[in-house]
Amino acid sequence: MNNPIGIFDSGVGGTSIWKEIYTLLPHENTIYLADSKHAPYGDKPQDEIIALSRKNTEYLLNKNCKLIVVACNTATTNAIKTLREDYDVPFIGIEPAIKPAALKTKTKAIGILATKGTLSSELFHHTTNLFANDITVIEQVGEGIVPLIENGQLNSLEMKSFLDVYMEPMLNANIDYLVLGCTHYPYLIPQLLKILPKHVKIIDSGEAVARQTKFILTKNGLLNSSEKESENVFYSNQNQEVLANLLGGNFKAKFLDF
Repeated sequence: MNNPIGIFDSGVGGTSIWKEIYTLLPHENTIYLADSKHAPYGDKPQDEIIALSRKNTEYLLNKNCKLIVVACNTATTNAIKTLREDYDVPFIGIEPAIKPAALKTKTKAIGILATKGTLSSELFHHTTNLFANDITVIEQVGEGIVPLIENGQLNSLEMKSFLDVYMEPMLNANIDYLVLGCTHYPYLIPQLLKILPKHVKIIDSGEAVARQTKFILTKNGLLNSSEKESENVFYSNQNQEVLANLLGGNFKAKFLDF
C-alpha cells in the first residue's frame, strides 16, 4: 500500500523520529508536519494539546495517510488516547524510554530530561511508578530548549548554559542513564556527550518507534511493496529553513499556513 505514513510534531524535533523510520523503511512514502508556530506543546494545557493534535491528524488524514506517528512526547502522553478513540487509523506514540533505563541502571539513579507537559502527564507517572519505583529518578524540565532549536540556535552559548544547569543535579545523583523525553532532544546528544561522564548512557525512543511502525504496518497489511524510491514531503508553518537544515541532504521544507 503506497499511501504515505503521516508524522507530526510540535515542530522540527520529530525529524529525529522521521530519520529512524526512513532508515528502516526506505521505500515508505512519508508526510511530515511541523507545527512550529505553536511550539512548544510542553507548556500548554491538555485541552489545547488535544485540539492541536486533532488538527494535525485531520490534515494528514486528508492527505490519505495510512498510519500516523505522533512524533511528540507531549502530544503522545496527553492526546493519543483521544486520537485513537476518535480516528480509524493506527497511531504510533512516543513516550520516554524509562523502562530500559530503570531495568539496566547499576547506580539505581536515572535522569529524565523532558517537557513540563510530559513530566506532568498521567501516562508518564504511570510508567514511572510501574518500572522505576525502587530507583532514584531525577526529573528535569528542559525549559527553553525547544524554542532555541526551533529558532536555529542548537549550538548557541545559551543552549550550553541550559544543559550545564540541567545536568548538574543528575551528575550529583550519580545517574548512569539519561532518558531523552522529547523528540527535539536527540539533536543535543553531541553536546550532552561533552558534559556527561563516559559511563552515562543516553537513551531516546527513535529506533524503537521505527521498529514499532514497521510492526504495525506489517500486522495491518499496510507495508509498501514497491521498490521505488520513496516520496517524502515536509511541511512547516514557521522556519522552514531550520527544518530543512536538520533534514540535510536534498530534502526541502514547504510552507503550510495552518
